[in-house]
Amino acid sequence: MTPIIRVHHLHKHFRLTRNRHGLLGAVRGLIAPEYRTVRAVDGISFDLARGELVGYLGPNGAGKSTTIKMLAGLLVPTSGEIVVNGHVPWRERQAYVARIGAVFGQRTTLWWDLPVSESLDLLQHIYKIPAQQFQRNLDEFRQLLGLDAFINTPVRALSLGQRMRADLCAALLHDPDLLFLDEPTIGLDVVAKERIRQFIQHVNRVRGTTVILTTHDLSDVEKLCERVMIIDHGRLLYDGKLEFLREKFGGKRQLVVDFAENYSDAPVDGAEIAGRDGNRVTYEFERRVIAASELIGRLSSQYRINDLEVREPDIESTIRRIYEEKLLENASDAAN
Repeated sequence: MTPIIRVHHLHKHFRLTRNRHGLLGAVRGLIAPEYRTVRAVDGISFDLARGELVGYLGPNGAGKSTTIKMLAGLLVPTSGEIVVNGHVPWRERQAYVARIGAVFGQRTTLWWDLPVSESLDLLQHIYKIPAQQFQRNLDEFRQLLGLDAFINTPVRALSLGQRMRADLCAALLHDPDLLFLDEPTIGLDVVAKERIRQFIQHVNRVRGTTVILTTHDLSDVEKLCERVMIIDHGRLLYDGKLEFLREKFGGKRQLVVDFAENYSDAPVDGAEIAGRDGNRVTYEFERRVIAASELIGRLSSQYRINDLEVREPDIESTIRRIYEEKLLENASDAAN
């Protein structure tokens, strides 16, 4: 099957003026400016199949936003190839944008002084959405996103969570094949985040919309994405399953055990005691050394147990460790 997105050896370079210190330096800069080249995106290649929901991750300045802007047709690459849904985004802009949706956390596509309902009506005419399709989608999104409480409120009077829900509705009214989401839950409370995550899952699983999600909130990624791509310094360092990152770089797992008796000591081969609170003991163990099932079997054969729980390292700690220790760069260098 032809992928909905095909990116091949994509580059985007920016030519920036070098700053010089002091008045003399400023004058010299005007007369004989010096330039430096920043490789914002440096040879990225990947394919996305229809219906995927992919997390696109990286620290600030890694090249995420530049990539998304090229995919959305807002920037022209320095070199390389992008084909999205059969279109080259920056060459066939009008036909292309009719089949994509985009939500950027700090910007809105709605009209600031108009009620939400009137903004949505305007979008119907801009996208030339048939009346029946528009009404069907609006009814569905009003229910899923809880829009009725503020649909007649001017956009400028909405809370951040309300505006984000309205923007999601606006981005999907025309049934796009592809949805770009940039920080869709930034600054939202826990309840608002969960509602938006459920909606994203719905449009992906039920409607089959392909979704690219960029975010710094890794709980979004953990709840929504099986596949992640990690970019840093313009280079794609990883493209694969989120679970593989956890298994390879996640560090130690924990087994929390509630014993039926207060054992003064409860050692077990293959794990270390990381803490205890009364009859509750927390063990740490390496997944590559021993399986959780085997560890539980060893404990059960030696002690009386009321309850137990296996805890995985959280994905935020795993990704932070990857960035700070440059684990993917080191793995790539070793492979080469």
